[in-house]
Amino acid sequence: MCATFGTEQAIELTQDSDDEIWVVYDGECPLCSRYVLLYQLRERGQRVHLIDARSQHPIVGDIRARNLDLNEGMVVRWRGQYYHGAEAMHLLATLAGEATYFSRLNRLVFSRPRLARALYPALMRGRKLLLRLLGRKLIGEI
Repeated sequence: MCATFGTEQAIELTQDSDDEIWVVYDGECPLCSRYVLLYQLRERGQRVHLIDARSQHPIVGDIRARNLDLNEGMVVRWRGQYYHGAEAMHLLATLAGEATYFSRLNRLVFSRPRLARALYPALMRGRKLLLRLLGRKLIGEI
């Protein structure tokens, strides 16, 4: 299946290569948007798809069908597996290169699964507070 969504390029959902990474994040959250853009995944040869969780992209429906709450964390699909929240951050940290200070710092912090699990709830609370301060709604709110 090939489709175009908003600013997304044409993509193929049924023929992912093993190195393709799908990152589904809250595009209305300035911190979330900057975070995923700062990762240097492409330098390691992976094809990265950044998908706004508020879009009508088919992968968003797939994530909802799996009962993964996008308000409680980003989702990464890689090699047929879905990683949610702290697990997604941990995976991205382990896949990212070390070309930038940001990448090295993230790798240092979030490549440790226990530390990622400990810090992630605070990041989600901060995201929700920021959205409220900016007058933006959570994903799926009317």
